Amino acid sequence: MNVELYVNQKVVDCIKALYGSENVALQLQKTRKEFEGDITLVLFALAKFSGKSPEETGAEVGEWLAANVPQVEAFNVVKGFLNIKLSNAFWREQLSQIAGDEAFGHFPPSGKTVMVEYSSPNTNKPLHLGHIRNNLLGYSVAKILEANGHKVIKVNLVNDRGIHICKSMLAWQKFGNGETPQSSGKKGDHLVGEYYVRFDKEYKRQVTALMHTGVAEDEAKKQAPILQEAQNMLLLWEQGNDDVFDLWEDMNSWVYEGFDATYRQLGVSFDKTYYESKTYLLGKEIVKEGLKKGVFFKKEDGSVWCDLTDNGVDQKLLLRSDGTSVYMTQDLGTARQRFSEYSFSELIYVVGDEQNYHFQVLKLILKKLGYAWSGSINHLSYGMVELPEGKMKSREGTVVDADDLIAGMIATARETSLELGKLTDMAEEEQQQLFRTVGLGALKYFILKVDPKKTMLFDPKESIDFNGNTGPFIQYTFARICSVLRKAQEQQLEPSAAAAELGEREVELVKSMAAFPQVVAQAGTERSPALIANYAFELAKEFNQYYHDVSVLKEENAAVKQQRLALLTQVGKVLKTAMSLLGIELPERM
Repeated sequence: MNVELYVNQKVVDCIKALYGSENVALQLQKTRKEFEGDITLVLFALAKFSGKSPEETGAEVGEWLAANVPQVEAFNVVKGFLNIKLSNAFWREQLSQIAGDEAFGHFPPSGKTVMVEYSSPNTNKPLHLGHIRNNLLGYSVAKILEANGHKVIKVNLVNDRGIHICKSMLAWQKFGNGETPQSSGKKGDHLVGEYYVRFDKEYKRQVTALMHTGVAEDEAKKQAPILQEAQNMLLLWEQGNDDVFDLWEDMNSWVYEGFDATYRQLGVSFDKTYYESKTYLLGKEIVKEGLKKGVFFKKEDGSVWCDLTDNGVDQKLLLRSDGTSVYMTQDLGTARQRFSEYSFSELIYVVGDEQNYHFQVLKLILKKLGYAWSGSINHLSYGMVELPEGKMKSREGTVVDADDLIAGMIATARETSLELGKLTDMAEEEQQQLFRTVGLGALKYFILKVDPKKTMLFDPKESIDFNGNTGPFIQYTFARICSVLRKAQEQQLEPSAAAAELGEREVELVKSMAAFPQVVAQAGTERSPALIANYAFELAKEFNQYYHDVSVLKEENAAVKQQRLALLTQVGKVLKTAMSLLGIELPERM
């Protein structure tokens, strides 16, 4: 039962009975800690129905609720606010409902189909820390939307063509001496990424050499022979040159194997993968159609543009003068293909905030082309990840590699766990799995607890702490609960939610758990895993304080002991569900 909806309905019944009004918009909120109560009703808007002051209205409403709703135990009015206290029996029923609902925190089918695109890597470099935030955010948002009852399709668009790919290919041709992942023992995406960096070094060398001959810097950047060769290679690729195409297929295959290994490490997956090399032609067809309709125009050099000045934006390039396409071209084609395949209710692009303009323009162009579903496209814009040392740069090779970061997090988890000295009776294989679970849990939680819109500073050492707002703290809380429940089982003790009256501390925990579905709904609306993460932390923190202050297995009253075990069971269940929406596993032993 949604507590707020329940109280809302009872107050609506009250307003109808007292003042004869039915269409009432109520404002309810959690009662502040300094006042007695569970739910607070804001009274100012109700004075117009009663014709009395907010305080007098609150007294009348409170008296009616106390007389007519058995679940309302008491009330008090503080200025323009009515604080409503619900009965112990009500909260015991809440605990029983949570215990009886295997899908607690999940909603029934909504009938909506939502597509979530995330990852979208380039095949000229391995995944890095920025990609990790993208993948974790996209995967978690998809899980949260599924919990909200939507049918979710998780998709990846691999940017496997373009000048950036040709740079890696050309550098490999010039400097690679036939090197392969097999011959070098390097992961394929790492190997290709090294040649992308190698291209940039050679390009800078050539630009500097041209400048020394008197060529202006801007001209030198255009005239560098290696860049012109890469541009020519892109043209040959689009023309279907066999040699270029074969090299492209080989090097991309190395990268795909590397990407898949990293995705498995991260625990993210996709329902379908699209490839820009297969969708950019669809975009070119749309551009041709737009030209015929007069939506687009061609400049003297043959390039094709869309004029968006009437929309407060500038003109947008869709095809270069040499006929090659740009990112916008393939996004137009991909979007239309996806709608024809899935008729989505919404398409969410999980892409960094540096692309805000791109997706604003994408929607405008699709609307100009007459696609009614253009309004269903939304950009989940997120901030960049920075390190204590500053920003990362792919072409200079100063990024934090995703594989290295994952390995480092697992190693740190191992070191921290062994220092605690509680794994002596755990088998080696189980220990290795634990280190992995804790390391990845720390990484995922530290990334996801931050509001997506914010730029974040990632500190690996801080993320692995077993205290504070971290993944390992919540994992350790769950393991502690599992330990108590194992001991209870050994003593043949059975949990029972309705065995006794709840104490004040138990009521507070039940209230926190009862709020979970509302948090899931809000996280789905705002596309923010941070709401789930911080809810889980607050629940874990509250439970740990409760566990510190209240005896469970040593409680002498058998009925109270059974009820406390039931409470522990449900706190564990809610924590596990919440963390699963973040893609984080909770170990039963730590």
